[in-house]
Amino acid sequence: MIRLLLADDHAIVRAGLRALLESGAPGASDLTIVGEAGSAENAVSFCRDHDVDLVLMDLRFGAGASGVDATARIRALADPPQVLVVTNYDTDADILSAIEAGAAGYLLKDTPPAELLAAVHSAAAGESVLSPAVASRLMTRVRRPRTSLSAREIEVLGLVADGLSNRAIGKQLLLSEATVKSHLVHVFGKLGVNSRTSAVAYAREHGIL
Repeated sequence: MIRLLLADDHAIVRAGLRALLESGAPGASDLTIVGEAGSAENAVSFCRDHDVDLVLMDLRFGAGASGVDATARIRALADPPQVLVVTNYDTDADILSAIEAGAAGYLLKDTPPAELLAAVHSAAAGESVLSPAVASRLMTRVRRPRTSLSAREIEVLGLVADGLSNRAIGKQLLLSEATVKSHLVHVFGKLGVNSRTSAVAYAREHGIL
């Protein structure tokens, strides 16, 4: 049996996933849900105290830690479960952050049930699983590396979008102010813009942030 933890702050989403995974449909007979978590912190605690093979993890939990934070902490446990992100968010920043945190896969919540069940089995075995839309975004980054922002550049731009100054960004990321400025120069060049405001607007319009 594959032991699953459902981690999502919306009870209705957890109920929907449970209904599908316990439906007895082809591909679901060897799945068992051992717990649910309504916060990132609870997901980490459950995995620390119970045997789990795979966590179906949302990215946004409102206040508190994010799904990315929980994924990194879970993957740092001794004999950790795999993590399959199941979310509505498909920006470059979200995808890269989740993968860098150790997620085995990244699915969108509109994934057809049969594909979700197949992905659960693959992710539980440690295989990489991506929604077609997510795979397409990553392939675009590969094909257009000169116009694709690095993970660090996206992180810096995200903090710009949050209204932080270069000095504040440097303090948060443990970078010098000069390094932050250098990252922004590269961002401006790649996006073809000449201001912080334009860079943020472009990134939001094109799904980077």
